[in-house]
Amino acid sequence: MMKSMRPLLVRGLVALILLLGLPTAGLALYWLATLPDVAGLAATNPSSTALIETRTREASAGGRPSEPNWTWVPLSRISPHVQRAVIAAEDASFYSHEGFDWSSLWGAATRNWEVGRFRRGGSTITQQLAKNLYLSSDKTLLRKAHEALITHEIERRLSKRRILELYLNVVEWGRGVYGIEAAAQHHFGKSALDLTPQEAALLAAILPSPRRYDPLPQRLTPYLTLRQQQILRWMGENGATKTTKSVNGKPRR
Repeated sequence: MMKSMRPLLVRGLVALILLLGLPTAGLALYWLATLPDVAGLAATNPSSTALIETRTREASAGGRPSEPNWTWVPLSRISPHVQRAVIAAEDASFYSHEGFDWSSLWGAATRNWEVGRFRRGGSTITQQLAKNLYLSSDKTLLRKAHEALITHEIERRLSKRRILELYLNVVEWGRGVYGIEAAAQHHFGKSALDLTPQEAALLAAILPSPRRYDPLPQRLTPYLTLRQQQILRWMGENGATKTTKSVNGKPRR
């Protein structure tokens, strides 16, 4: 089923080229010819990301400290609670899709059409990783097309385990805070390996707007508490236990 969806990506890009004309065709060919070295990420951690560089420039321009708080840790040093919480909150079908959650994309496209502008992207963890590593945050069709090409390459070249490890280490979790180890220390004063299910669910809850809720738990709101409990239910936790066993086997969206 998922393999049969791959041609849709190509047809979609072709349709976009035909819709927007020859300049877009040239841009698409340029993207294909200059795809980043995704294969190198299988064994090498990135020294920086497009998002970190953007935030650093913004901080410098505003006269704020610009040094990123970023510490890399292997997946084995990240609590399983965090892994399950993030997947439950951001991409429940992470292990079954090939980079794109077509039902979520269709739902997002429908909502965007209804409001008359691009607001929601229905992005998977792999798509978010592609954007964080290599792209701007512009909400345009051209940027989404570029993101799709890189997402396909990431899924083709890297294992799901490595994709998740990269994502958890580069995603933004506060002002100048990147990756789960820095987030755990910044928000809770402990290592990523020692985070509880409740803490993991709370960190997953702020991913859509990490700077808005920085620092935790001082910025805890009724919405965040509700979202945390929702994520805990998806994880199969009852809100009190610290076991990693999931009641339902797989997290749900």
